[in-house]
Amino acid sequence: MKVQELRELSSAELTEKLAQCKQELFNLRFQNAINQLENPRRIDDVKKTIARIKTIIHERELEGAAI
Repeated sequence: MKVQELRELSSAELTEKLAQCKQELFNLRFQNAINQLENPRRIDDVKKTIARIKTIIHERELEGAAI
């Protein structure tokens, strides 16, 4: 998911998206462990998406603290 698309989401939607991505990462790691993962690159993509979401959430927290 692109950064701009993530920035357009509300904080509640970001939290929900974060939970979904963490669940997807868990499933991908499980599939990888039992050698059923078709695209190993997807694990890296999901990790980066999680990092982007956490960064945006943190930025918003800092904006709220500064006001």
